[in-house]
Amino acid sequence: MSKKDFNHSDQIVPYADTIMVRDSCLCLHVRRAARTVARRFDDAFRPLDLTSGQYSLLMSLNRPYPPHMKDVADLLAMDRTTLTANLKPLERRGLIEITPDPKDKRGRLLALTKDGLHLLSRAFPIWQETQQQLENQVAETDPKQLLAALINLSQEPGN
Repeated sequence: MSKKDFNHSDQIVPYADTIMVRDSCLCLHVRRAARTVARRFDDAFRPLDLTSGQYSLLMSLNRPYPPHMKDVADLLAMDRTTLTANLKPLERRGLIEITPDPKDKRGRLLALTKDGLHLLSRAFPIWQETQQQLENQVAETDPKQLLAALINLSQEPGN
């Protein structure tokens, strides 16, 4: 394929538009930031054999009463199939238990085990330190404003 054939189409998008998208695309930069932030937390949690996603999942179960699977999936913006796949390793490690809902046998309740609570209590100070480092990195921006903007972006249109 020659350079002439490369990117050949009936509609040409000027390279200047590519640069404009690279420099201003919210989707691109939110994804890049999400991957970078997740890597920072993954590195911090590695001594506990825990990923940032697993930490978020464990923390989402730290409630006075076991939540329904649907509520956790909604909180984490996951479909139930993905949530189930993410729960399996935690269940195998004995960190969580999945039980039928006594009020509706089709539903599942999720709870931390004692081992899960213990791991979460060890992970929380690591999260606090890493969170503070990241907040310091965006110190010129109000971290609360940034968080509010990200929460706003995570809402589905019309909600």
